[in-house]
Amino acid sequence: MQNLVTVFGGSGFIGGQAVRQLAKAGCRIRVAVRQPNLAYAMRLHGDVGQIDVVQANIRNEASVRRALEGATAALNLVSTLYEHGRQGFQALNVMGARNVAAAAKAEGATRMVQMSALGADPASPAKYARTKAEGELAVREIYPDAVIVRPSVVFGPEDDFFNRFAAMASVSPALPLIGGGLTRLQPVFVGDVAAALARVVTRPEAAGQTYELGGPAAFTFRQLMEMMLREIERRRILLPIPFAAAELLGALGDLAAAVIPPLVTSDQVTMLRTDNVVSGACPGLAELGITPATLEAVLPTYLYRYRRGGQYADQEERAAAS
Repeated sequence: MQNLVTVFGGSGFIGGQAVRQLAKAGCRIRVAVRQPNLAYAMRLHGDVGQIDVVQANIRNEASVRRALEGATAALNLVSTLYEHGRQGFQALNVMGARNVAAAAKAEGATRMVQMSALGADPASPAKYARTKAEGELAVREIYPDAVIVRPSVVFGPEDDFFNRFAAMASVSPALPLIGGGLTRLQPVFVGDVAAALARVVTRPEAAGQTYELGGPAAFTFRQLMEMMLREIERRRILLPIPFAAAELLGALGDLAAAVIPPLVTSDQVTMLRTDNVVSGACPGLAELGITPATLEAVLPTYLYRYRRGGQYADQEERAAAS
């Protein structure tokens, strides 16, 4: 089918935004997810009949192949930040990426886009960064002209970064600063990442490129926590934790991951030893014609919910002052 894009992981935080942007670009989209019954709202992101939802698990080659029947492009957004059950780094970040690329090639798709991560490195001591790089290589073995997209920490209304720490600050008197909070990050807005994905899927000149996506400024982890606390209007102790002690927290997180999303894992502690900012060696948002949104402009649109009184905080303050 002409102009049909199959998006794996299209119902997730980034995926939902990417599907919306692809729909605006005039594409027809097939959203491939493990549980289609939980993704029915995806069809509302486009015109009637423009978006379809199908079942697929990237660990199952047959289901991946079915999801790609007739597609002209494949966009793989499936990944995991920590291992739990069968959702392991090798299974998703490497083998899953290879399965999507192999099936896309077999079905005749002409464009393959793989979501990776800033800091992906086959020599990294962190399993996540290492397997992300291995996933890139696996895709490029099948599609030498595949497009690789490497975002830094992605923020937005449903993110798992600011929301997680804001929720913690709502109940805890202190927030941990692993390694002293000196690691530098370059958060990028989910809407900008989605726009970038839609453009690299549809622009022929993007073939074979690796894009590094970062926001307009880099911040230390401490600065990000201070910014978040100002926004939710709470004072909390920012507690520096040396990396040696953080390894113990990470080990506990590894155990908790089998049951609940962990605060931090040992692999994430390892990643925090290295800055997560764009290198400047690859094209980015500017080359795609996208002006990145700032944290200062976006955070107030969703972190207000963590203030005392939530969305009615300002009204409560005015009432108390009168």
